[in-house]
Amino acid sequence: MIRRILLSLALLVAAALTLWGASTKFYNDEPIQREPETLDASGAKSWDIDLSWDLIYNLFAHPGDPTANVRAQNINTIDEVPDSSWFTNRILARPVSIEEAVNGPIVGDGPAPPPWTITRPKAAGAAPGFTMRDSKGVDWFVSFDAKDQPEAATSSIIVANKIFWTLGYWQVENYLISIRPNDLKIAESATMKLLNGKRRPMRKSDLDDVLRRSENTGGAYRAVASKGLPGTVLGGFKYVGTRPDDPNDIVPHEHRRELRALKVFGAWTNLVDMKAGNTLDTILQEGGKGIVRHYLQDVGSTFGTGALLPREYDEGWEYLFDGPPLKKRLVTFGFDLSPWQTVDYKEYPSIGRFESEAFNPTEWKPRVPTAAFTHSQPDDNFWAARRVMAFSDDMIRAIVKTGRFSDAAAEKHLADTLIARRDKIGKSYLPAVNPLVNFALDGSGTLTFMNAATAAGVSDPSPGGYSANWAIFDNISGLAVPFGVPSAAERERIQAPSGLPQSDGTFIRVRVGAVRPATAAWASPVTVYFRRVSGSWKLVGLER
Repeated sequence: MIRRILLSLALLVAAALTLWGASTKFYNDEPIQREPETLDASGAKSWDIDLSWDLIYNLFAHPGDPTANVRAQNINTIDEVPDSSWFTNRILARPVSIEEAVNGPIVGDGPAPPPWTITRPKAAGAAPGFTMRDSKGVDWFVSFDAKDQPEAATSSIIVANKIFWTLGYWQVENYLISIRPNDLKIAESATMKLLNGKRRPMRKSDLDDVLRRSENTGGAYRAVASKGLPGTVLGGFKYVGTRPDDPNDIVPHEHRRELRALKVFGAWTNLVDMKAGNTLDTILQEGGKGIVRHYLQDVGSTFGTGALLPREYDEGWEYLFDGPPLKKRLVTFGFDLSPWQTVDYKEYPSIGRFESEAFNPTEWKPRVPTAAFTHSQPDDNFWAARRVMAFSDDMIRAIVKTGRFSDAAAEKHLADTLIARRDKIGKSYLPAVNPLVNFALDGSGTLTFMNAATAAGVSDPSPGGYSANWAIFDNISGLAVPFGVPSAAERERIQAPSGLPQSDGTFIRVRVGAVRPATAAWASPVTVYFRRVSGSWKLVGLER
């Protein structure tokens, strides 16, 4: 009788709120799978980001929203990132085969056979290179290994490119190629910019200088050819704020989960060079309107090497200017050693300084912090760590093999290090929140889910199992009326109490928590919402 009275009152409140114009919590199309980009961005213009100012601003200021602990603002109602011009859900969201990961963003065949025509010198970046046009008229951005650093830069570019594509980021098509000087000629239109700002025709001596700074193997030069991106290039994007001339760019970049997740993905791969200069926006025409697509264009500053030399010993451990450790060294006259000063690196010329034993994911740092990095929350890190853990050992080894290392020991070292760092990331971030995922409610009222931390082998199961509290949820008023008694189970399978509604359009709210949790963070329950649709229960909401 009491339950009926409460339910009647809830319905009365819901009806009243409807009359007052209250909005619903869930709409019929939720959870959305693709971020709406309905406005025309054809007016977006190319811009240049002052990289020196960008570095200083991010290093010494605290850019972005000053509010602390802001949840990511581009997630859908089940706590996932929809597909967008920023990100495409791949690994974990769906099955990704090893073959697909190895192929990555490649859709073509690479440069047509030589001769190749150099159309302009390299405009930015430390690695030697240039832009060339193949015999089919396709433009390619070419980057070489630095002299005395065989395979280092090119392998890093190729391997990281596959990893970040599999993670979900828009990536450039990259191909390993071999170039001989006789393959090249210089276009009459190619010019060099002088220090005084004037330009002169590019000469053979300019090409000779590029090749002189590149690693030569038997008269050939190993290089990466990156295909020109579709659309019109607009310049890079910032890790803070929005692009003012893109009407679809409405979520501040520091609150985009896929950019916050680079704190974890960067730690895994040692992507220390996170800056606007390594990003690129292009504008494409889709459905009769302009859409700005956002690329992580250059993820080659990874693992243990840079464009020219192995990583400095402190890279990945400290910012370019890092006050606390610098102050400590000054006060102790250098006797207080930082962790990076005691790391025993096993170095290979093609890998550089990349290790896993001293690696601590929560302490890792890029050269310069970004607003997206500093705003990341535990649920963002959890989301990212699940994707890192979805890379199997075999997939990692297969991706590393695409770097075509001539030294089998170096190839093994890179794969082993990525595997070990992957496991540390899972151990650090999966148990840090209530890690229940993959909720489903079947027609018999059986609720199933998975503990991502225990499934990954980085945490013990909750010793008391799990409990669930059930309620009928009113989607208009937000009022939840409990029904039945809390149900419990030792494993990730709980039966609903009797009285589970069967009418289409009904909403159910379930709060699932750990009993005697193994980790303090698990004491906070995960709240999930199901809607009855065509005789089945559909997950429409998840709050962690």
